[in-house]
Amino acid sequence: MHVYRTHNCGALSHADIGQTVKLSGWVHRKRDHGGVVFIDLRDHYGLTQCVVDSTDSAFGAAEQLRNESVITITGEVRARSGDTVNKALSTGEIEVQIAALELQSAADTLPLQVNSEEDSGEEVRLRYRYLDLRRQRPHANIMLRAKIIQSIRQRMVALGFTEFQTPILTASSPEGARDFLVPARLHPGKFYALPQAPQQFKQLIMVSGFDKYFQIAPCFRDEDSRADRSPGEFYQLDLEMSFVEQADVFAAVEPVVKGVFEEFSDKKIDPDFVHIPFDEAMLKYGSDKPDLRIALEICDVTDIFRVSDFSIFAKNIEKGAVVRAIPGPKCGSRAIADRMNSWAQGEGAPGMGYIIYGDGEARGPVAKALGAEKAEQIKQQLGVADGDAVFFACAPASEAASLAGKARVRIAREQNLIDENLFKFCWIVDFPMYELDEKTGKIEFSHNPFSMPQGGMDALNNQDPLTIKAWQYDLVCNGVELSSGAIRNHLPEVMYRAFEIAGYGAEVVDKQFSGMISAFKFGAPPHGGIAPGIDRIVMLIADEPNIREVILFPMNGKAEDLMMNAPSEVDETALRELHIRKQLPKA
Repeated sequence: MHVYRTHNCGALSHADIGQTVKLSGWVHRKRDHGGVVFIDLRDHYGLTQCVVDSTDSAFGAAEQLRNESVITITGEVRARSGDTVNKALSTGEIEVQIAALELQSAADTLPLQVNSEEDSGEEVRLRYRYLDLRRQRPHANIMLRAKIIQSIRQRMVALGFTEFQTPILTASSPEGARDFLVPARLHPGKFYALPQAPQQFKQLIMVSGFDKYFQIAPCFRDEDSRADRSPGEFYQLDLEMSFVEQADVFAAVEPVVKGVFEEFSDKKIDPDFVHIPFDEAMLKYGSDKPDLRIALEICDVTDIFRVSDFSIFAKNIEKGAVVRAIPGPKCGSRAIADRMNSWAQGEGAPGMGYIIYGDGEARGPVAKALGAEKAEQIKQQLGVADGDAVFFACAPASEAASLAGKARVRIAREQNLIDENLFKFCWIVDFPMYELDEKTGKIEFSHNPFSMPQGGMDALNNQDPLTIKAWQYDLVCNGVELSSGAIRNHLPEVMYRAFEIAGYGAEVVDKQFSGMISAFKFGAPPHGGIAPGIDRIVMLIADEPNIREVILFPMNGKAEDLMMNAPSEVDETALRELHIRKQLPKA
């Protein structure tokens, strides 16, 4: 007999009755019934009920056990009586009568309860993450993540992609977020950077003559935490393809993503990956990552208010503002309207105008100032009915879109208009190549600087930069951005010109992207790719509201590892070897 176990704690069944077995695991729960002690023994695979009574030699040891102590038991499998069968357990038909018990490791008083789903608070959970992971839901989430990654790998290989590993220590490059820097001991004053993404390397793999690359790639970005973003590091399905157009990338990615969701989720999946241009998404949904489970669409009603007696909006329109209208099904009450107005103020807006429709008339200050004809025009344009309301955001275009988009989601949640049992995907396409920095007035890249502009060099030379679209795209699911990608700029002259428009001279390109621009001068294939986020995919499939729930050892919102005490101080000797002197900010 094996020293620790003949079976795992999820293996025994009715067929094993009468066998002498050995099990090892953690004491999940102990119940002392006065002369009889029941122990729920747990390991990675499941849970088995074990029992010992006062006539058994192991009884005294069993009485002394604390939860989460590790034990090995030997005993006989026997059937549970009919009224004690637990149909919720795979082992629920049997129990093990303990003949011998060996304590492998005693547990101290627990800082959190493993056998309970009660939330002990983020700080305690992360500080004692190894205990937290023993709990059923976190344990299941991490196993789900592992299975999803395995499935993705199999699907990518089946599609003809080859997995390569790209460097972790690389050069710093401006890719949208702060780099994590690593001092180079052998090169005083110089630093490596951890990759924000394998962007340049995967393009260089294509230039090197490989055709279809993928990698479950670690990425490092010094960013603030969000519910759907882990600070510090994350993983993505990174892929790149040669001799492809946008449609080819979509055709490769869709079956992988859809297949994984179908394999691991019981929710309905809309088979259509609709394509929505960026401008349309911002107008109709107020976001470039719209939740299409919400049927509500925002409308532009600027012209209705432009020449009207509602002077607040009319004057702002003269100054360049727009008016976005959001339908509010079943929101036709003053109480709801006041709540929406207060909410908008909490979002930093002056407020939110509204019209309430009921009994064949339009009510509220906005309706009174507009008049019945224009109020009816808005009603027809938005398709609302009596008992509904329409809410208004008046501000510069970007601010109005943002507020309207948030209001759309808030209304849908409050009115239970979201099908929580559905996944709806969409592609956001035709991103602007450039945008205007409102503070500096300078033109800058709006998305990925390595993207090919639609229209190529001709567009760069002859179009207003702010009107140029790029072959850039995002994959969105239920309001969560799963991935970004693009058809790449593979022509040196186009790359130089694209960066020139954004204020970077050729010398900057040559210095910052020396490897890639040099490679492009020796024959580069047209190529493109994308990188769906592994963590976000798992978060959606696991139906978790926070991404930290699907990461093995996550940091907290302040980018601290409470378990390993990172980041930590480094002694002066190590700093001197790296030629680094600390200059801390004044308190």
